[in-house]
Amino acid sequence: MSEPGGAQGKPRLDAPEADLSPPPPAGRRAWLARLRPSHLPIAYKLAFVIALLITAGMGLLGSIIIGNQSRLLRTQIEGFGRTVVRQMAESAKEPLLANDTLGLEVLATNLSSGPNVLGTAIFSNVGQVLAHAGVTPFTPGAPFAGRVGTYLDGKAHELDWRWAGAHGGVDAVSFLSPVRFKGVVAGYVLISFSREAMTQAVNESVRAIVAATLFMILIGVVLSYLLGRRLSRPIINLMDASRALGQGRFDFRFQERRHDEIGHLMDAFNKMAAGLLQKAQVESVFRRYVPPSVATAVLSDLEQVKLGGKSVHASVVFADIVGFTALSEHMSPDEVAGLLNEFYSYTGRAAEIYGGSVDKYIGDCAMLIFGTAEDDSTHGFRALCCALSLERLLERLNRGRDAHGLPPIRLRIGVNTGLMLAGNIGTRERMQYTVVGDAVNLAARLCSVAEPGTTVVSQEVLDQPDVRQRVRVREHQAIHLRGISRPVRTYRVVDVAHRYRRAMDRRIDSLLGEAFEAPA
Repeated sequence: MSEPGGAQGKPRLDAPEADLSPPPPAGRRAWLARLRPSHLPIAYKLAFVIALLITAGMGLLGSIIIGNQSRLLRTQIEGFGRTVVRQMAESAKEPLLANDTLGLEVLATNLSSGPNVLGTAIFSNVGQVLAHAGVTPFTPGAPFAGRVGTYLDGKAHELDWRWAGAHGGVDAVSFLSPVRFKGVVAGYVLISFSREAMTQAVNESVRAIVAATLFMILIGVVLSYLLGRRLSRPIINLMDASRALGQGRFDFRFQERRHDEIGHLMDAFNKMAAGLLQKAQVESVFRRYVPPSVATAVLSDLEQVKLGGKSVHASVVFADIVGFTALSEHMSPDEVAGLLNEFYSYTGRAAEIYGGSVDKYIGDCAMLIFGTAEDDSTHGFRALCCALSLERLLERLNRGRDAHGLPPIRLRIGVNTGLMLAGNIGTRERMQYTVVGDAVNLAARLCSVAEPGTTVVSQEVLDQPDVRQRVRVREHQAIHLRGISRPVRTYRVVDVAHRYRRAMDRRIDSLLGEAFEAPA
């Protein structure tokens, strides 16, 4: 069933696509190879990890300590500032009411001489400065200069501010409080405190934490390096073994015998490698007997492998070689096997392209299923496209066979859609994943009534969403089924819409450009 010229020299289906990106210049590759170390001792890695953990731990601890200390100092400053500004408001109440400017100046001057106090100010209830001393946020050039009226609203305020223009720079917090007498605001008092002491305390904590971190990193690096050198040899052996398993070399075994924990680990590794080798062999063989989706589902959850199944709405394709018995009479057994294997390869690949899988091969007939692995409303159209692809593929292959004087090969194809049971059928000792039901039986019957080189579908296929708008069909003969009084209408598929036909032709070209290996 090969096209003239054979499949020699064609790429395999499972071969990865060629890397078309240009290789890096030889000089750059050599430079990168020189920079990359061929081996990094475990002692260095262990020292680096421990240093990183110590740094992260000390950094986290330091941030917590510094944050708590900063909050504590800020709380202390705020509490002290509120207390002082309330006392200042009480002291300024009588001079304000008496309009005693000298008393207010004395009060402002005395308070500004306190520790960490940058300045004080006393305002009338309309914002006029009655007395001031030192630096305040409303001093000309300061961050809040000219905005004093915004804060004279009868409420207490806290102002955080920095002034780089002041001598040496200012980092301060100011407290503004109204002076009340019998519910009436007589004026406002303001006092500013420097946060230099708080900043200095935080900086000292940072320096102490950094010094402790560096010391602990040094101790950790030295100890981890010494420990790493002692453990590096058996660990490197384990790394080589794990690398071998990662590369699929499950025949790797430790020859060294040790009587410690690492020796027990090596023995366990040898047993694990033997188990993985057996598992890989079983999986490789298993995937050849069942569809890929079924193999993946079974291998991912072996506890759920049991008899039974579920009702699904899916599609089935039966593709049968016409006159295979007469054709095989003039062929040797090897030629018959080669013909069947090539036919199976094309049908399996076509099913895979359209999202289906091979359910089973029955002599010279292939049974394909669509829509059983996952919900898909387009499984009917995909099954129909797969059938037409096989039909068109045989037409192109037959042109080559005719040129070489070989008899043509034609298919009868039946496609049906409906409810069916998908699951494991058989016994506990031997089961098979397949689909059964009236919809499957009707697909087989449609295959038997199809003419050579044609595809016959049921009404259920055409009733699927968007199928009828995408295909051209002709009414075929009506067939009678056991248990159904009325005949079942069938249709012969002529073609698909033009845009789908172009995509189908491209896929057929791809199929013809691929080479399939017959199983050994």
